[in-house]
Formats: sequence, C-alpha cells, structure tokens
Amino acid sequence: MPCGQQESGAVPARYVVGVDVGSTVVKCYVYDRRAAVRGASCRKVESLYPRPGWVELDPEVLWSQFVDVIKEAVRAAGLHMRQIAALGISTQRGTFITWHKRTGKPFHNFISWQDSRSAELVNSWNKSLLLKVIHVIFTVLHFLTGNDRYLAPSFLTFSTQHTSMKLSWVFKNIYEAEEAAKKNNCCFGTVDTWLLYRLTKGSVYATDYSNASATGVFEPFMKCWNPTLCNLLSIPMSIYPPVKDTSFNFGSTDSEIFGVPIPIMAVVADQQSAMFGECCFHPGDVKLTMGTGGFWNVNTGEHLFASRRGLYPLIGWKIGEEVVYLTEGCISDIGTAIKWAQDINLFTNVDETAKMARSIIDSQGVCFVPGFQVSVNDPCLCASFMGLKPSTTRNHLVRAILESVAFRNKQLYDIIVKKVRIPLQTIRADGGVSNNSFVMQMTSDLINKKIEKPANTDMSSLGAAFLAGLASGFWTDKEQLKKLRQIEAVFEPQKDLEEYKPAMDTWLQAMKHSLHW
Repeated sequence: MPCGQQESGAVPARYVVGVDVGSTVVKCYVYDRRAAVRGASCRKVESLYPRPGWVELDPEVLWSQFVDVIKEAVRAAGLHMRQIAALGISTQRGTFITWHKRTGKPFHNFISWQDSRSAELVNSWNKSLLLKVIHVIFTVLHFLTGNDRYLAPSFLTFSTQHTSMKLSWVFKNIYEAEEAAKKNNCCFGTVDTWLLYRLTKGSVYATDYSNASATGVFEPFMKCWNPTLCNLLSIPMSIYPPVKDTSFNFGSTDSEIFGVPIPIMAVVADQQSAMFGECCFHPGDVKLTMGTGGFWNVNTGEHLFASRRGLYPLIGWKIGEEVVYLTEGCISDIGTAIKWAQDINLFTNVDETAKMARSIIDSQGVCFVPGFQVSVNDPCLCASFMGLKPSTTRNHLVRAILESVAFRNKQLYDIIVKKVRIPLQTIRADGGVSNNSFVMQMTSDLINKKIEKPANTDMSSLGAAFLAGLASGFWTDKEQLKKLRQIEAVFEPQKDLEEYKPAMDTWLQAMKHSLHW
C-alpha cells in the first residue's frame, strides 16, 4: 500500500529515488531538488522462522517488494520513470545470501543479522584455546607497536550477530555452497549486493565500503576483506564481491524492470546512510537512530578508532578520495519492545505512549529489562518486568518500557564520552522511536545535551538519495545538502540528572537480577 500521497501542481523534470530496505519495512521515497517528498510507498518485510533461533528472508519476496515500492512511489508522485535522475539504495546490514555464480540460484534464503543458528559454533570458538592464543599474540603486538589495528583482535569474542560466524556455518552445513566455493562458483552478498545483481540481471557484482565494513569480515584499517579471519574460519576468499565507493555509478537497472534504465548512483548501509541524511559530516557529529534497535554513531573524520568493548569502528562512506570513519555503539530491543507492548494490548496506538508515560509521576518502581534479542555480553539475559504491584497499571508498564530506552541511551552515551577522544558536537535523532517526545526529552535530560529531531525521521532513505544525487550531479555538494535540512523539534535538558538517579539505580538492579538467566 502506498504510504505517501501524490502532490498536485507542476512537476519538476528531475527527481531522485531513495529506497531503504530495513529489518521490518521496505520504504521508498521520491525527492525533488528541495529534498521534499513527492511520493512514497512501503511494504512490510516478512521474516521467516523455520527453526528456533533461525531468522530468514525469502530473496524472491524481498526482490518483489523492492521493485513494487519503487513503482508505487513514482506512481504516487505522478511521475514517469524517465523523470528519475538517480536511484540510491540503503539496506539493513549483516543480512546475507550466497548463490551460484553461473546460474544465479541462491543456496539458501537470506540469513538475517538477527539469526542465531551459529550459537554452537560461537560457543565453541569462544571457549577454544586457539582464541586465547590469538588474544595473547595480539595483546603483545599492540603493546610493542602501539598500532590500534591490533587492539580489536586482542579481546575478540565472537557472537551470533557476526556475519563471519554465520558464513562459517553455511560452509559447514550447506554442501552445495561448499562445493561451489571449491570451484570458484560461489558468490556472497549482503542485501545491497544481491539487489545490484538482480537490478542489472547479473552484470554488476559489487558492494560498497559502508556495507562491507559492517559485516565484520572486512578489515577497516587495510580496507580489504580480512584474509586472516577467513583462513581462521575456513571461509574461501574467492566468494567476496569487489568493494566500490558509496556514492558511485554502479550502472543502470535493466530496462525490462522499470521500462527504462535508471542509474544506480549509491548503495549504502542503513546506519551510515542515516548519518549522511542527518548531514553529520564533521568530526564529533553524533547521530542517534531509534528504530528496531538503537544506534549511536559518532563521526570520527579521518581517524579510525579501534574496537573497544561496546563500541566498534565502521567506514561511514567513501566518496572519491574522502573516507569518513564512524564509531558505533548499539542497543537491541527498542522498537521491538514497544511493538511487543502494542501486540499484548498495553496500548492501541504508539502515539499514545508518551502521553501515558506523562500521566503518572513515575513508574512506581516498575522496571522493564529488555532481552528479546540475544545479548552479545550475556546470551542468557532475560527480558522481564520487575517491581510489579497490585496498583500497577498499563501506564506504569508503558512508562517502564520507555524509561528503559532512555536509560540505555544514557549508558551508551557515557561509554562514548569516555572512549571516543573527540569532542561531541551536534546530536541528531531519527527513526520511528524519535517521534516519542517522552523518550527524547528524558534522553536529553540524562545526557545533559540538546538533541535535534528532523521533520522527516526516515533518514536512511534520504541519505541514500543524497549520496545518489551527489554522484549524478543532481545536488552539487554537501553544503547544499545542509541547507535542505528541516528540523522539526529541539529537545533541551529540563531536569537535573539527580532527579532520575533513584529510578535509574532501581533499573540497574533489575538488570543485574536478569543476567545469566
């Protein structure tokens, strides 16, 4: 169903399309030169759960949804495909597929970043003597050289979220993929690579630096696929696609798909795309995305910070000679927890939740511990409500859920301030949960910082469109993009941190009780 409305009046000659293939929704927006939305469409992403812990996406269904939203959005804008100057594609990260190079046939469904089928493999590796030896070797190397590229391997711990572990699982459990790889006939691709391959009917096989760096199999310091890790996990190096610039002419869509060829001028990972859409172009700029999960990204400019516990480095984007690095920290179960609360009828409309939370003085000691997703630090963390009383109402439960989002934002922000040696500048929020004024205000209070929220919170689509527009000459430079930003609200600290201390201390106690369940 189209999510946008056609705008009446004169139609400019050229437009840019930005598509965001997220974890829950595929969205497409048609933008004019003012970056105003002229048409939009969305489709819900249907995840498959063939076994406990397995999360997959049907590649054919995803492909159909991708094509459909573009057609619907252009139609909603009252345009013809000939009027589209460029296409930019933003995609969820870490979700991947492998297929036969010659036939194009997938060996399996997309394996989602949320999938935990590699749990046994992860546990085996994390307990292994070999990993302990690796820790010692790289600790010594880091001590002797001071080179930050040796820091991350010195405390490397695998998790089920790592693409490398799931890819290792594929070659241990899917015979056809293993055999094809031996004959140099196996292709690996994240969602962007698969879409590029399909859009060009197999003529383009590539990814970009932002998507590659988010797999954990790509070495951000050397800017190449990591041969050491792949040899360690018995993953053949021949499967990986070439890595291109983020804002780049990837070729055009096959004319049979949309009736005319459309230039594909950008592919980018969703969080990096949101960062670009927020115009966080300068070192110290911070982007907070609150969607299915929560992501704090800090622009670190030309400097790549090595992984530190809770934070990891990414390539934000590469445009020509410019390479911008980010440091990222993430929180699971933000939108997931709120959606679950809606599913069990704690509220009807998500827009009600801020008002419900404000209708009471506090949560009456009720705490919500998020733990629907497997935690990297504690795979046995238990999702729970604590402190329930006969007087507890839906409002208390909803407030507890929203408070847990703000408390975790505070925790991650404190880690960033401590570990990232760059003064933090502007903080800009996006994602569906950024529409919740209670969460936004409480987060601002807790971190004692001003937070900006844009008029359009779907920043991943806009970022992809911006990158595509730059590559195609639709927009001239980043300075022009900054002028197109529209801020809807600014949240400034209103309460002292000390006022929240009793509630946060209680919540931290609840977190401790839910560990190692």
